[in-house]
Amino acid sequence: MNSKPVVWMNDEFIPWENAQVPILSHGLSRGSAIFEVFGTHTRDGQTFGFRMDAHLRRLERTADLLGMELKFSSEEIAAAVAGLVDRNKCGRGIVKIVAFWGEEAVINLILESKLDVAVFTIPASEELGLDKDAAISACFSQWRKLHPETVPVQAKACANYLNSYLIKKDAITRGYDLGLTLGTDGFLAEGAIESVFMVKDGILKTPPLGRILASITRDSIVRVAQDNGLIVREIPLQKQDVYEADEMFTCHTGIKVLPIRQFEDRDLKAPGPVTEKICRLMENVMALGDPRYADWFQKLS
Repeated sequence: MNSKPVVWMNDEFIPWENAQVPILSHGLSRGSAIFEVFGTHTRDGQTFGFRMDAHLRRLERTADLLGMELKFSSEEIAAAVAGLVDRNKCGRGIVKIVAFWGEEAVINLILESKLDVAVFTIPASEELGLDKDAAISACFSQWRKLHPETVPVQAKACANYLNSYLIKKDAITRGYDLGLTLGTDGFLAEGAIESVFMVKDGILKTPPLGRILASITRDSIVRVAQDNGLIVREIPLQKQDVYEADEMFTCHTGIKVLPIRQFEDRDLKAPGPVTEKICRLMENVMALGDPRYADWFQKLS
């Protein structure tokens, strides 16, 4: 990270350390903040945002699902991202957009004001682990995925990630890298922050939308796999299906394909042939090497 990175906050570029809110702000004390994260990639000295347009649409969708309104349009936020990437010279890394009520709310649950918006650029580092490719271990978590009738699971809301925290902590406490959740319906949902794929008899399978976040990385993998001749089925998966998988992998914004080498007491080939193929395909896409997906990359600097 640069020694003095800049943050865009409510139409101003300010020092990182000045991007603060009161402890009793609604976004913090009520957990009402929402966010988006997407990757930045470089080629020929230029920086591109991966599917930034889709991420900004989802940010608007999240606000709409929660009855909130952003202070800035997607076009204004996109311009802010470009300006920030240029100022911070971050190159490859991630962009995090946070929308929140910064005003204090000791009693009020409902505020009428529009959401403040802050944008952060975070360059690639060992902590981010963007190059991580070592296969991981996973288990079923004791915690269930939030039910879609309690909160909108399609919303990228900070409060929803308390569930994620518990899932990850449970897995680590039990000696695994990752916990996978079942929905309250008993079917496979996702990881703490990851979408989940499994392979059986050469067919790629993943849980359908409805009870999981509409992950943009998940959507990208499904489309790339289908475009390259792989059979993909978005279907409900029971626990037994997972136990019988030939291959498994997860994905999220930071890591597009991460193989699972051990699921509970079962060892899996990691990566297996299908996972390895998808990994190669996605690596080529992310290196801006496949012209079919050129419109997934928005030029930032």
